[in-house]
Amino acid sequence: MNVKTLNEELSSYIKKSPTAYHAVAASSDFLAGHGFTRLQECDSWNLEAGGKYFVTRGQSAIFAFCMPENISASPLHYQIIASHSDSPCFKLKDSPEMTVEGQYTKLNVERYGGSILSTWFDRPLSIAGRAMVRTGNTITSHLVNLDRDLAMIVNLAIHMNRKVNEGTPLHIQTDLLPLVGSGQKDFSIKKLVAEELHVEEKDILSMDLSLYNRMEGRIWGSQEEFISSPRLDDLQCAFSSLKALTGKLHSETISACVVFDTEEVGSQSRQGACSTFLKECLERISLLLGCSREEHLRALAGSFLLSADNGHALHPNYAGKSNPENHPYVNQGILIKYSANQKYTSDSVTGSIFHAICAQKGIPCQSFYNHSDEPGGSTLGNLSMSQASIPTVDIGTPMLAMHSAYETAGTKDTVWLEQAMEAFYQTKITCTRDGEYTLNEYH
Repeated sequence: MNVKTLNEELSSYIKKSPTAYHAVAASSDFLAGHGFTRLQECDSWNLEAGGKYFVTRGQSAIFAFCMPENISASPLHYQIIASHSDSPCFKLKDSPEMTVEGQYTKLNVERYGGSILSTWFDRPLSIAGRAMVRTGNTITSHLVNLDRDLAMIVNLAIHMNRKVNEGTPLHIQTDLLPLVGSGQKDFSIKKLVAEELHVEEKDILSMDLSLYNRMEGRIWGSQEEFISSPRLDDLQCAFSSLKALTGKLHSETISACVVFDTEEVGSQSRQGACSTFLKECLERISLLLGCSREEHLRALAGSFLLSADNGHALHPNYAGKSNPENHPYVNQGILIKYSANQKYTSDSVTGSIFHAICAQKGIPCQSFYNHSDEPGGSTLGNLSMSQASIPTVDIGTPMLAMHSAYETAGTKDTVWLEQAMEAFYQTKITCTRDGEYTLNEYH
């Protein structure tokens, strides 16, 4: 697999995905192009042997799965990769236009997720999201991407803030409101959206809009070993899971991937990892295949889930922030993430299983632990298990500047991540008894 080509494909996917809504739309288009059939949660499902399907929830989460040719195989077995579609950003409030002395127009925004605020200054920004439009008695959601250099959060000159390089506190409501115009009285974001959608302003009932960084992904370094882009966390994992799901799969498993929303703000939503989305999709499949309640519970107990969300590499300028040992490096392989306080789900059992699968294919792995005095963030694995209790391992790629407006990862790690996910889908993980598993590779 060509390293540069795959990373350029990743950059193209990220460019199409300025918001979680667009990420799911891009994922849906990708799956449809590979023969997957769209389902609706509110409709009845008709599943066929060898069929490939996907369903979305809230337009910002997606579940895709492939049925084996022999769907009568017992017991039922799921192998799932989970990731998330959202990234830290700034969301526009309703009627966001604010004028300053009649000469400037800025936008009223609020913070979404734990972004590195300073990285948003002095970058070309645009606006994307969705708008609800009324046509007669029908209200329809439309994706919006104004897709031009439209706004910028401008810095204060160092002459007016001599302590700027000493760590000046930043406040969203006063320091990070983006400049968008020169005070035109008739300017409004709703008007821009109406023009983009070719609808009347009065027919737009509400909007969910965000700022996004317009800078495209770049491959760089002395050997083109780095990739930098907005939203690498966690679209690198979402992209890789979709790619792997369209490849060769084990013939005796139901291979699936789920991309949740709202991970960056705690996953407490209808389409987040704490929701019933994954649980209900799996239960519907089991019921449609004629499984009893006991058979469905057996299927969950014997299944396996990869929680895929990027982690931290050793930083060249801040080595002391990493664990003294077990600190991973960019381009040195996939992370297996461990945490004594269960911020990650990996344990000796699930971590060993994933490591063994990678070792069979020569894919390098690295153990990740947080510095004991630097508590790290949690992810979606342990949250999703509150709804569907499935043996899970937390994995990801090592990266730098996580939650910056422009993050950095390794180009080789993109390849290894996809290869690891392909190997996972091609290996049936069978639980023979509690704490004992066999691995059967596809032939």
